[in-house]
Amino acid sequence: MTDSFVQWLTAALGGKVSGEIIIFLISMVPILELRGGLLAASPALLNVPILRAIPICIIGNILPIPFILLLIEKVLDLMERIPGLKKIALWIRGKADKHKGQVEKYGFWGLVLFVGIPLPGTGAWTGALVASLLHMKIKKSFPAILIGIAIATVIMSLLSYGLLGALVG
Repeated sequence: MTDSFVQWLTAALGGKVSGEIIIFLISMVPILELRGGLLAASPALLNVPILRAIPICIIGNILPIPFILLLIEKVLDLMERIPGLKKIALWIRGKADKHKGQVEKYGFWGLVLFVGIPLPGTGAWTGALVASLLHMKIKKSFPAILIGIAIATVIMSLLSYGLLGALVG
């Protein structure tokens, strides 16, 4: 699903804005994040050179994280008091609750691996959500998320530019 959404978004924005802007925007979107940005940047889609794509995707993925860590709990509390948004807030809390155990059990390194291993439902957005709802200190959670993003960058660069690049090239 992520691949097809990245392809659709790339096609929809292609020709209207630069490839760099497309991958930056994709990297900021929950679920897609850096993984989607690097897939879009790959030789198979936008063909943005890897050394240009990596910093753009990292910045796009990191940018929302401090806001999530600082504000998400207050935003969810507010949403729960608004009838039309309560279901969404509860769904978001449920998503975080599903992943809390791993992060709670292993703390810092659990959060690093949760963000770093690119599997469906993981990533910096969900990691920041879980860390915030577990009341992890920002001094602990933000570095863990940064290390996780670095790991995801290496894995996705190898997949997007290595495997996909070899298949396309």
